[in-house]
Amino acid sequence: METDVLEKLLPKFLSGGMSLIWSLAFLFIGLKVINLARKLLRGTLERSSVDTGVVQFLDALVKFSAYAVLVLTLLARFGIQTTSLITLLGSAGVAIGLSLQGSLANFAGGILILMLKPFVVGDYISACGCEGTVVEISLFSTTLHSADNRNVVIPNGTLSNSNIIDYSTNETRRVDMSVDVAYNSDLKAVRRIIEEILDKDPMILKEPASVVAVNELGESGITILIRPWVKTEHYWEVKWRVLEQVHNRLHEENIEIPFPQMTIHMDKESERG
Repeated sequence: METDVLEKLLPKFLSGGMSLIWSLAFLFIGLKVINLARKLLRGTLERSSVDTGVVQFLDALVKFSAYAVLVLTLLARFGIQTTSLITLLGSAGVAIGLSLQGSLANFAGGILILMLKPFVVGDYISACGCEGTVVEISLFSTTLHSADNRNVVIPNGTLSNSNIIDYSTNETRRVDMSVDVAYNSDLKAVRRIIEEILDKDPMILKEPASVVAVNELGESGITILIRPWVKTEHYWEVKWRVLEQVHNRLHEENIEIPFPQMTIHMDKESERG
């Protein structure tokens, strides 16, 4: 009797043992393949100079997806139905996605910013009505440090869909300034004074050449346009210094810088009345 039982159970034990051995072997090989794929992915992305945040995100995504496929495959080998489990996970994913639409939009925006690199940490940008130096780019938001020492946090979903001005991308930048002089001023003398100031400034580039020209005949005076080129990091220093020097030199040369004024003509009959 016992012999009959052993004869019946032995094939099942052998079959189960072989199935377990094959599953363990499949698990071992699968883990090795996943680790190799992740290593190749990280190496490729790092050689492409992709941002560290993107590398870490894609590595985690590949790891999670590959492990999920491996586990489902192993369950299927043991005869466990995975269709219901996949359906349940899919439904849960949809429900979570609908409840976290804003967060997912910010997350997707963060991935786009990290991959496309419209700006990097350290750049001075203007976007969404704010401007400042980028101090941090996370997956959900970007933090700017404004000139008046405020931290501005912008959601990446909003930022990725907005117009972005990056003032730090190019090595040089044009400084746009202007000054008004009175209508009775000698424009040749005004131009000479401004050009002398620009020529003597060591931070102003010779190429492209600076522009000094009449820009507008305004209500109170003539607007002189001043446009020198500088290295990007010298922008504010040059602008503040040149404006101060222009004011002082025009004052020394007795060239009037007018303030808004209005000329009123009185009708003689109105005066008599």
